[in-house]
Amino acid sequence: MSGRVARALSTAALAAVFAASPAVAEPSPPDPAPAPAPAAGPAPQSVAGLLKQLQTLYRKAEEAGELHNGTEEELRKRTAEAGKLRAELARARTELDAGRRDAGRLAREQYQGRTDFSAYLRLLLAEDPSRALEQGHVIERALAGRSAVVDRLTGAEKHAEELAARSRAAQNRQRVLAAQQRKQRDTVRSRLKGIEAMLASLSAEQLAALAALEEENTDEAQDALAASGALSSVRPPSEEGGEAVRYAVKQIGKPYVWGAEGPESFDCSGLTSQAWSAAGRDIPRTSQEQWRRLPKVPVGSLRPGDLVVYFPEATHVALYIGNGLVVHAPRPGATVKVSPLASNPLLGAVRPDPGGEPLSVYTLPELPDGATSGADTGYDAPGA
Repeated sequence: MSGRVARALSTAALAAVFAASPAVAEPSPPDPAPAPAPAAGPAPQSVAGLLKQLQTLYRKAEEAGELHNGTEEELRKRTAEAGKLRAELARARTELDAGRRDAGRLAREQYQGRTDFSAYLRLLLAEDPSRALEQGHVIERALAGRSAVVDRLTGAEKHAEELAARSRAAQNRQRVLAAQQRKQRDTVRSRLKGIEAMLASLSAEQLAALAALEEENTDEAQDALAASGALSSVRPPSEEGGEAVRYAVKQIGKPYVWGAEGPESFDCSGLTSQAWSAAGRDIPRTSQEQWRRLPKVPVGSLRPGDLVVYFPEATHVALYIGNGLVVHAPRPGATVKVSPLASNPLLGAVRPDPGGEPLSVYTLPELPDGATSGADTGYDAPGA
C-alpha cells in the first residue's frame, strides 16, 4: 500500500462522529432576549470529549493494523511452509516413480519366467549340493533385494500421500489467511479514513486545543511516573540493546506508514522489530506478540533497548532509550520521534535480551534537532 494511503490514518468517518457529538454541535439560535455571546472554541469538556473520541479511534485503527500485521507474518510463514512441502512432494513423487519402475521390472521378469528356482529345489537337483548351497545364498540376497524394492515402493507411496495431504492443507490455510488479511486491511483503511474525516472537520483552534490538552495529560502522567520512583534508576543497556537504540535514533524524522518495516517509513512495531533485527536478534513482528512472547520486566527496571507496550490490548509499542524517554512511530500524520515514556497509557515492558550483559560504559546517541517536536497524534498534519 502506498505511503499516501497508509498515512491516511491521521484523517475520514470522524466527520460523522464529530457532527454527531454534542460537544461540537452547532449552537442553537439565540433567544430574542439579549444573552452573553458564546465563548470562542469548544469548552474544556468538549475538548476532552473530542480528545477521548480521537484517541479511541486511533487505538482501534492501530489494533486493526497490528492484527493485519500478525496475519501477514503468519501468511509469510505458511507460504514458506507450502513451498517447502511442494518441493518435498516433488522429490517424493520422483522417488515413487523410480520405485514403480523397479517394481515393474520385477513383474516383467516374473512374467517372462526368469524367476529363480527355490533354494530347496536347486538343492535337490544339484550334482554338487555344496555348490547349490552357495547359490542359495545368492538367491536369498536376490529375494531380499526384491523385498526391499517392494518395501521402498510401499513407503514412497505412503510418504507421497502424506505430503500431498499436508500440501493441500497448507494451501487451504494460505487461502484462509489471505482472505483474512484482505478483510483486516479493509478494516484498517476504513478506520483511517474515519480519523482523516474527523481531523479534516476540526478548525485550527480545535486542533491546537486538542494537542495542548494531550501534551498537558502526558506531562501529568510523566510527572506521576517520576514521582513514583520508576524513573530514578539508571541502567546501561546490553551491547545488543545499545545497537537497537542507535538504529532507532537514526530513524527519527521518518514518516509513520501503516504496515511499514523500513527503511524509509515505519509503523510502531515495524520500528521496534527492525531495531532489534539490526542488533542481531529477531523478535516478533507485532506489538501484541512482542508483549506476549518476550520476557516482561518492571517499568522501574527499564534499561535502554527494552520495549514499552501501551494500552490494554498491547496495540502500541516504543523503544526505551533512557532518561524516561522512548523512540517510537506514533501515528499516521506523525514521524518517528522521541517522546516521554508516559506519552500513552502504559501496559508494561519487555526485554528482548534478558540474558544480555550490561555495558560498563554507555552514552545515549546524540539526538537530532527536532527529535521531540511534533504532536504524537498527527494533529499537525491532518491532510498527510
